[in-house]
Amino acid sequence: MPTYVYKFIDSGETIEVQQAFSDDPLTEIAHPIDGVVKPVKKVFTPVGVSFKGGGFYKTDSGSSSKSSSSSATTSATPAAPAAPAAPSTPSAE
Repeated sequence: MPTYVYKFIDSGETIEVQQAFSDDPLTEIAHPIDGVVKPVKKVFTPVGVSFKGGGFYKTDSGSSSKSSSSSATTSATPAAPAAPAAPSTPSAE
């Protein structure tokens, strides 16, 4: 279930609430300290995505050990037979 951030309008404090995608945004929440129900506003924050590790894309440069092992495996595979040339058509002169 995703976690959303809500801000208390009067004090500016923020609180995190877990809600389903199908749930409507909240307009009031009980304050966690005093339990008084106060108006809140949903806070939209940018989504932080970080890709960690190596080799997520084909265009990424691999380490030298990876490139040497991959070139060894490609040279061990037999070459594909050449495709026959397309027949030439006589030119109309």
